[in-house]
Amino acid sequence: MLSNTNIVNVMNTSEFADLIADVLKSLPPAFARHLDTVEIVVAPRPSREQRRALGLRPWQTIYGLYEGTPLTEQHSDGIFLPATIIIFQEPLERDFRTRSALREQVRRTVLHEIAHHFGISDERLRELGAY
Repeated sequence: MLSNTNIVNVMNTSEFADLIADVLKSLPPAFARHLDTVEIVVAPRPSREQRRALGLRPWQTIYGLYEGTPLTEQHSDGIFLPATIIIFQEPLERDFRTRSALREQVRRTVLHEIAHHFGISDERLRELGAY
């Protein structure tokens, strides 16, 4: 019989944000210093506007979203708004029911969105085996 002691009940936003903070603390300083202007936020789920902009079908979801101009597209003579990484709590908790699975997927999601900040596309992440 499986024990349910490791099954995740819904976390409060602060507990969930702690999972994200753990990922950020583990980043090498050479990468972390490029995130000073990136805001990382927790949202319950993608908004209707975000879903529409991404062309998501009703049964599809995402775990995170990068909104901003990647470092590879920024130029010294340009003015760019700060980037935002949004991590969607509800889909992650729904799809990853144990603490260890949730922790690992939050890590993968945060690193995936950070990769977009560094200009790495989904296609390149697939080539690198990140999916």
